[in-house]
Amino acid sequence: MKKIIFLIIIITFLIIFSFLYPKNKNTEKNNKLEKVKVAEVTHSIFYTPLYVAHSLGYFKENGLDVEIILTSGADKVASAVMSKDVQIGFCGSEQTVYIYNRGAKDYLVNFAGMTKKDGSFLVSRDNKKFDINDLNNKVILGGRNGGMPAMTLNYTLYKKGIKANVDTSVDFASLSGAFIGGNGDYVTLFEPTALSLEKEGYGYVVESIGNLGGEVPYTSFNALKSYIDKNPEVIKGFSKAINKGIEYTKNTDNKELAKILIDYFPDSSLEDIEKVVKRYKDIDSWYDNTYITENSWNNMIDIVKYNGFLEKEVKYNTLVNNDYNE
Repeated sequence: MKKIIFLIIIITFLIIFSFLYPKNKNTEKNNKLEKVKVAEVTHSIFYTPLYVAHSLGYFKENGLDVEIILTSGADKVASAVMSKDVQIGFCGSEQTVYIYNRGAKDYLVNFAGMTKKDGSFLVSRDNKKFDINDLNNKVILGGRNGGMPAMTLNYTLYKKGIKANVDTSVDFASLSGAFIGGNGDYVTLFEPTALSLEKEGYGYVVESIGNLGGEVPYTSFNALKSYIDKNPEVIKGFSKAINKGIEYTKNTDNKELAKILIDYFPDSSLEDIEKVVKRYKDIDSWYDNTYITENSWNNMIDIVKYNGFLEKEVKYNTLVNNDYNE
């Protein structure tokens, strides 16, 4: 009798286990993070909300394992997304216009904004009181032709009535080296590079290009239209994490932010990072959330058009998808 009871217990256990095991496997699968590669156009404290979201686990909270890959140049970022080497690109929204105008059937769509102003600073060779008219007849190293930094600078000078020579022959990543080497009267640089030149005595930050240029979707997250359509939960989760990163950045003391950012900028001191964060906060660099406004988009289009890079008009709703922003 004991043997029969024991046998019944064993069979019952096996039956229960056979039902539970597949469920456990599915649970493990559901808990697995979705791998997402992001190509960033440059590595700068300008992108603080992205690093905050990455460091504080906001992506993981939304089921994502995000890898940030430096891919210098908006054109190279777009190429990486188009070739599917990465899932998400992070660069100037003008690049999505270029891709669309080339006739790509599966084009890039901006699904989340982050920076709403040019993040570069104008660096001079001296620290005298700056006046915008000082730029007349001067040479300014402005980055790649067709890139947002150079185009914003050109448009700003035009609006201010300034006639300067914007040199676009120097690659974005080589701007500081060229300036140190004696090229140009001024250079536009992102942080922490601009501060580094100041500390080394090679130049002085005299103005914010962002303050001069107005609001645009300067750096936004994009992905292939097909990827967005097939992966709505990824896009929604990613946008949610960035939103949380923006909120934290805007409401957190600069010293605390510096402690987070030091892991992403190990060659900078906490003091320097704190100074740079303050600079970007002072010019109101970031959107309040990831929603890309139509007015800022139209301003970007005006800048691209003025610079001669707009082959045909592109509607806001074609290249901007705000459906995943809360």
